Amino acid sequence: MTLAAGTAEADYGFLELEVADVMSEPLSIGPETKLAEVERILEETGFNGLPVVEGGVLVGFVTSLDLLRAFTDDEETLPSAGRILGRPVDSVMRIDPLVVQPRTPLSRAMEKMVRTRNKSFPVVDADYRLVGMVSRADVMSALRRS
Repeated sequence: MTLAAGTAEADYGFLELEVADVMSEPLSIGPETKLAEVERILEETGFNGLPVVEGGVLVGFVTSLDLLRAFTDDEETLPSAGRILGRPVDSVMRIDPLVVQPRTPLSRAMEKMVRTRNKSFPVVDADYRLVGMVSRADVMSALRRS
């Protein structure tokens, strides 16, 4: 039996979900990865951002906006794309990214996405080890299933 969207019973199913129920396997990069490689990965995958990991621990997060910002942070009016894209990702990544944990209620992760306008969050364990990613698409899919 399918529950109609908006019913209390349908909403209840969503409220029972945790981030671990919908998160995906993470694709990560290291802090020394060149921006050209980051751009290539983002283009090929359609992702908006990538977690940056060193020794299994999340050390940063880089988005397509961070790549664009790399061009505006340069002192030159029209910086060389080769020079900018040859820089390591740790020169532009956010070092204190917003994260969620696997046991975070999915409804809380959704609220955090709406409030911060982030498209995805790295999922970390208590030791800040990257264990997954949760995206707007993951949340929307869970809402549809509920």
